[in-house]
Amino acid sequence: MRPPKQIGIIALLAALIAGAAGANCAQSGSKPAPETEFRALVSKAAAARDAERLDEAVALNRKALRINPRWAEGWWTLGAIDYDADRYAEAALEFKKVIALEPRHGTAHAMLGLCQFRLGQDGEALKSLEAAKAIGIADDEQLRRVMLYDEGVLLRRAGRFEAARSALGSLCQGGAADQDAVIAMGMVALWMTDAQPPTDGQAAQATMHVGRGACLGARKNFDAGRQEFELVAALAPHFRKFHLAYGRFLEDAGDSAGAIRQYKLEIEDDPSSILARFCIGAAEYKVDSAAGVPYAEEAVRLAPELPYAHYVLGLLLLDVGEFSRAVPELEIARKAFPGEARVELALGSAYAHVGRAEDAARSRAEFQRLTQAQRSENATEGAPGTTGLLQSEIKDGMDGAKKH
Repeated sequence: MRPPKQIGIIALLAALIAGAAGANCAQSGSKPAPETEFRALVSKAAAARDAERLDEAVALNRKALRINPRWAEGWWTLGAIDYDADRYAEAALEFKKVIALEPRHGTAHAMLGLCQFRLGQDGEALKSLEAAKAIGIADDEQLRRVMLYDEGVLLRRAGRFEAARSALGSLCQGGAADQDAVIAMGMVALWMTDAQPPTDGQAAQATMHVGRGACLGARKNFDAGRQEFELVAALAPHFRKFHLAYGRFLEDAGDSAGAIRQYKLEIEDDPSSILARFCIGAAEYKVDSAAGVPYAEEAVRLAPELPYAHYVLGLLLLDVGEFSRAVPELEIARKAFPGEARVELALGSAYAHVGRAEDAARSRAEFQRLTQAQRSENATEGAPGTTGLLQSEIKDGMDGAKKH
């Protein structure tokens, strides 16, 4: 997905900080001797920018900034123009100037992140985009779409597939997913951390169809999405982690039995697959927990260092009444995921059944405290579902299984 390239974004976003920037330069603490010249330059620069005489606007802004380097709007305009011209290194420095003057300028953090992404500074870019989301950005749909795409790619490269799925899923839901976004969604669904999309004919086609299917799933258009996955089943049924991707799609569509069949096909293709095993365990939870226990046990045996596998096994054992076995598995999960309410809820129940009344009371009290503190989107009320056993931070823990 290409970054926003129309000059309208410059005028729009510059206007958003004009009032604050004007107050900033008036109260900058510098001597107001050249005040008249400064204001004349500001006016001429704005007129040149709005008329898209960009070289002139840059020159006038630089003259004004030499008089008052604390003029945030001037740095913003230079950054926007340089960004629009693909001069990302220069734009990044200018957006950093804006942020130094106005740390709560969320849109400047966003634009800095877009520059850093294009400069290959993945870690810094992700931090900037996350800061922008926390602060809030201008109401510009094109900027929001580019942010979601960049964030999704960055999270995928970092192996944070659940968070990447969320970002790109939002892009798909808005109907704004172009070919780049669809391919990125396919790479997320297939647990790919590769820097670039596959170029091999079959691999590229499989990734594209999986991405289309996943995007359609994000829009709840499961019938059309299923057709995309079936195309891959015919084209490349043994493509790496395809059955995992299809299984996840079917879970979202409410077809747990179909999902489990896909996960079992994945084990046939890759007998060492940890992901497939605890995906089966998760899908069987509260459906046929006894059937899920052997798969979760195998996942723990094959990868004892993965706490999410212990959590899934603990829940299954709790559900089938093997409370004494459930306790140590859930305690491993609590150590790995402190502050997770659902773990405390499960542990409270397990402790109560094995006669550890004081431990049960502490876990239940902690569950209540955490629940009250998490009444936002991370609230954890009710029984966990097949694809929502834990919050996204914990689901990212299962991404470690991709290494096995």
